[in-house]
Amino acid sequence: MGESIDRTALRRRLRAAIRARVGIDPRALAAFRVAVGVVLLVDLALRARNLTTFYTDAGVLPRSALAEASPLAARLSLHALSGATWAVSALFLVAGAAAVALAVGHRTRVAAVISLLLLASLQARNPFVLNAGDKLLVHLLAAGIFCPLGVRWSVDAARGSASLGRPLQTARGDRFAGPASALLLTLVVVVYVVNAIEKLRGTAWTGGEAVEQVFRLTYLHGPLGGLLPESPALLAAATYGWLALLVASPLLVASAGRVRVALAGTLLAAHLSMAFTLQLGVFPLISAAALLPFFPPFVWDRVEGAIGPPSERLRGSAESALGGSNGVRYGNGGRDVGGLPDRRTRERALAAVAAVLLASLLAWNGMAAGLVDAPEPVAATADPAEYGWDMFAPDPSSIDARFLATATTADGDRIDTLYGDPVATDRPPSDARAYPTARWRKYLTLLADDEAPARVDALLAHLCDRSARFAGEEVASVSASAVEVDVTEGGETRVRELGTRECRPR
Repeated sequence: MGESIDRTALRRRLRAAIRARVGIDPRALAAFRVAVGVVLLVDLALRARNLTTFYTDAGVLPRSALAEASPLAARLSLHALSGATWAVSALFLVAGAAAVALAVGHRTRVAAVISLLLLASLQARNPFVLNAGDKLLVHLLAAGIFCPLGVRWSVDAARGSASLGRPLQTARGDRFAGPASALLLTLVVVVYVVNAIEKLRGTAWTGGEAVEQVFRLTYLHGPLGGLLPESPALLAAATYGWLALLVASPLLVASAGRVRVALAGTLLAAHLSMAFTLQLGVFPLISAAALLPFFPPFVWDRVEGAIGPPSERLRGSAESALGGSNGVRYGNGGRDVGGLPDRRTRERALAAVAAVLLASLLAWNGMAAGLVDAPEPVAATADPAEYGWDMFAPDPSSIDARFLATATTADGDRIDTLYGDPVATDRPPSDARAYPTARWRKYLTLLADDEAPARVDALLAHLCDRSARFAGEEVASVSASAVEVDVTEGGETRVRELGTRECRPR
C-alpha cells in the first residue's frame, strides 16, 4: 500500500513539474494576445507608409515581376488579386480590423485565423521585404490559434464565451497545459537554440567581436545606434552576454519560477533595446511578445494587484454591458450544437494537430541546424537550412550596404529619389546613404545581390514616378547603384550600377 501511495505521489509531482514548465498562465496568454494584436497594427501602419511602393503594380514589384520571381506566391496571395492601390488598401483595413478584434479578444480564434491568413497573404505579395521577425510573427500566430487566447482580459471572457479547452479551476495559479502550450513555448526556444548553434559555428561571436561588427554597419543604425560608446570591452561584453542568453534559452522550459522570470525578463529587455539601437522593423517587438507566455502566475498576480481596482471595475462594466457572467465558462457540457462537434471534441482535435505540429517543428529545425539529415523526399523539395534562424550568424556581415538613387530633372537638377532632397551634380559613391526603412533596405540589398532584370526595371520605373513627385516637375532620367563599404581594416568601397532609365513625361 505504501509503495502504491509513493508511486501516486511521484506521478503527481511529475505532472506538476511538467505542468509548471509547459503550462501557460491564462493571463500570460491574454498579454500575448494583446501584444500580438498591437504588433500586427504597428506592422500594418509601418507597411502602409509604402503601400503603393511594395504591394501594387505601380510599385517596385508589379504582379508580373512577382509571378516571374515566385509563381506560387503570386497564385496564393490575396493581395495579388489586384494591382490597384484601393484594393490593397481595403485588405489592409480588413487586416487592421482583425488585429483590433484579436487585441481586445472579440471572437478571438476567428480574429486570429483571419489575421494569420491576411498576414501570410501580405508576406507572399512581396517576399523580398521580409526578415526573420516576419517569419516568427506568422509562426506565433499559427501556434496561438491552438491556445485559448481569449480566456482572460477579453470581450469573449466578459461574455462568458471563452474556454481553456478543459474544465480547469479559475483560481489564479492555474495554467493551460497540453500540446498547444508546448508548441507555443517550444517555438520560441527553438528559434533561440538554432540561432545559438549557428553563431557558435562562426568566429565573431565566440571571439567577442560580433556586436562591434554589427554596429559598424551604419545602414543598421536605429535612433540611438550611432550614439553607443566605442568601447571594445563594453561591446565584447554585450557579445558574450547575448550569446550566453541564447545558449541558456532551454532554461525557459527546463526551469520554473524565478530562474525562468529572470531569463525571460533579460531576453525581453535585450530585444526592446534593439528597437532603439538597430533598424530591424518590428522584429524586436515580435520577439518581446513571444516571451510573455513564459512568465509564471506570480508575475501576473502582481500585475493584476497593481491594476486591480480599475481593472475590476472595467471588467464588471464590460460584463454588464455584454450580458456575460462572472468567471470563465468552459465548454457546453459536451453537447452537440447545430450539428457541429461539441467544444470538447474540437479542443481534442486542436490538441492532436498541435502535437503533430510540435513534432514537425522539432524535426524541421533539427534538419535546418544540421543536427539530423533531411530525408530524401524533404531534401528533393526544399533545403531546410535556407529556412533556419540565422540572424547575424554564423558571423555578422562585414559589408556596410548603401544605395545611390539619383534623378535628373529636365532643368538639370539632381535629387535623391529615395529621400527627395537635392544632391551634388557629380554625386560620389561616398554620398551613398542608408535606407528610409528596414523594408526598403531588405528589398534593395536583395536586389543588389541578384540583379533580376524584371525587378530592376520595375524599380527604375517606380523611381521615375517617385522622383517626379518629389521634384514637382518633369524628370529626365534616374540611375541606381549599390555601394558596398568593407568595414574591416583596410577595406575598400565597391560600386555596382544597377541601371539607368529614361523617364517618360508625366
